[in-house]
Amino acid sequence: MRRPTDSRRSRGLFVGLCTLDVIQLVDRVPGSDEKLTAREQVVAAGGPAANAAVAFAHLGGAATLLTAIGSHPLGLAVTADLEAFGVTVVDLAADSVDPPAVSSVLVTASTGDRAVASTNATGHRLAPPEDLDARVAECDIVEFDGHHMELAIATARSACAAGRRTVLDGGSWKPGTEKLLESVDVAVCSADFRPPGTSTPAEVLGLLADHGVGWSAVSRGGRPLVWAGPDGGGTVEVPSVRVADTLGAGDVLHGALTHLLAPQGPLTSEDFAEALRGAAEVASRACASFGTRAWMRGGVPGRVRA
Repeated sequence: MRRPTDSRRSRGLFVGLCTLDVIQLVDRVPGSDEKLTAREQVVAAGGPAANAAVAFAHLGGAATLLTAIGSHPLGLAVTADLEAFGVTVVDLAADSVDPPAVSSVLVTASTGDRAVASTNATGHRLAPPEDLDARVAECDIVEFDGHHMELAIATARSACAAGRRTVLDGGSWKPGTEKLLESVDVAVCSADFRPPGTSTPAEVLGLLADHGVGWSAVSRGGRPLVWAGPDGGGTVEVPSVRVADTLGAGDVLHGALTHLLAPQGPLTSEDFAEALRGAAEVASRACASFGTRAWMRGGVPGRVRA
């Protein structure tokens, strides 16, 4: 496993969904045929892989995003937003003139809970680029969100062949996930990630191990993360914060975790638990402010400094 030298930043390749997020802070979710005025609004690039790449770049890494956006004016705005936060965008749908995927998000002010409607990656089927192996070889670590599955599987196999660590953001079980798991080193899944035949975190972790995933965890909001590795497992506490907005917290968790794992060689249980702990601190900080960008205004948290 290649480790970055002290003289350069860790390099991460992120593969998956990119959307245009329209996020509005509301007192409550409106009912049928009802209108209300939002307290605040944020418009930004979103999607699990995109938000993770932004977090990785903010924490000091060099992030590249492999995704589909397009040349529609809204798509150009999405690309510009990501580039402003230091993410190199490789748009495999650059010739498309259709609007990008849009996520409409309502965040309830009193609880931080969110309601989301999105088209996700349904409009694109992405073939791997000709220079995929070269891009993988340039990075230290690769992260996937399970969207654009054909591209994800090809990239994961290339990463394994090149000896690069792979990280899965398991938001939900999708068609093809079982093939992707064959090339995944680390998987951190949400409570909504339920492979067929599983209903508890322990069963999910067991299934991941059966598929060859060496290190895995299940995140459960504010409850402790449950994790497992080759030599056992345990839990990691999530810092308590006053929650303003839970949108993107899991994405930030994965971006921070990827940044922490990028410079490391073979992992120990202590290494993995410590990386989860540091990533949980960053994700909790992201929950304390509205939107997916405000948490970065305070600079880079000392714990995860590269």
